[in-house]
Amino acid sequence: MKENLNKPATSFWVIGIIALIWNILGVIAYLGQAFMTDKMKAALPEDQQALYENIPLWVTAAFGIAVWGGLLASVLLLMKKAFSKIVFIISLIGIVVQMFYNFFLTKAIEVYGPGGMIMPILILIFGIFLVWYTKKCVDDGILT
Repeated sequence: MKENLNKPATSFWVIGIIALIWNILGVIAYLGQAFMTDKMKAALPEDQQALYENIPLWVTAAFGIAVWGGLLASVLLLMKKAFSKIVFIISLIGIVVQMFYNFFLTKAIEVYGPGGMIMPILILIFGIFLVWYTKKCVDDGILT
């Protein structure tokens, strides 16, 4: 077993903890959507109800892969495991699939307006950042 001689900077731990919290929030959002009751859906405006009722299984699966993969990758990152890079890449693929659906195959932009696209764009940017950062950590010898 190879021992890691490169001690990570404080920023590594800050980024890792933020990634963990971010992905826990993603899991909570996923569970909230997956277990949304008919009564909860009925409380939404009709145009939002239509969006939720027509989500294909493959999009829900992509959402699950994105958030559960991100959570696992964050834990692996904090454990300083290089495998976290691969898991973050898989998570990013889930994000891209889900966002492609939301941006191009639904009326989400019409329903939520341009302001409603801020969070999905941030999710995509953060996913890209975590892949880049983890690759950098692997290259720097912080992750083994």
